[in-house]
Amino acid sequence: MRDAYHEELDSIGDGLVEMARLVGSAIGRATTAMLDADLKLAESVIEADKKVDDLQHDLEARAIALLARQQPVATDLRIVVTSLRMSADLERSGDLAQHVAKLARLRFPQRAVPHDLHATILEMGQLAQRLMAKTAEVIVTKDIDLAMQLEHDDDEMDLLHRTLFQHLMDDRWKHGIETAVDVTLLGRYYERFADHAVAVAKRVVFLVTGEHADELQADMVPGVDGA
Repeated sequence: MRDAYHEELDSIGDGLVEMARLVGSAIGRATTAMLDADLKLAESVIEADKKVDDLQHDLEARAIALLARQQPVATDLRIVVTSLRMSADLERSGDLAQHVAKLARLRFPQRAVPHDLHATILEMGQLAQRLMAKTAEVIVTKDIDLAMQLEHDDDEMDLLHRTLFQHLMDDRWKHGIETAVDVTLLGRYYERFADHAVAVAKRVVFLVTGEHADELQADMVPGVDGA
């Protein structure tokens, strides 16, 4: 009976890994669709988000059933509750990738991103995909050090986000209001996607240690609190 119970717990973790891999792929493909004005690819990203939603609904149903049948306590309870929160972050990440694809579809056959910002948006898309790949690895390995690194990696996304705004605020901006709105939205989508990847990694820290990542941060940073 206990073997079946722990198999159910493991299956919830497997579902989270699959969600992370799907949304990581989605943000990469959505970025390509955006920059190449690839309508077919954009449509495939939009349609594929249903699988992420279905996975979340299935994971929620299994977690709730597990709570009702097994009434887990201590570490097992933390695993179930934290997994539910992680699934919500991952589902939202999928929505953000879908938003990028929908913007590509909206502007087709034109490109929403002006040529002089292609490199920045491409870098943001690639970074978002790498962050989510690292998050998937954290879910699998429960590597606390790797999880804590993600917040530092996210600083790169924040820097790219600021770079976009510098372009928008430049007096030499010549692409009009509509494009400025598109670029602003895109920057927000990537920045929030990265935030969700970091949030999932932090929840893994809590899942493993029972402590929130922020509470452990000082111990892992040299020079803080006498370290």
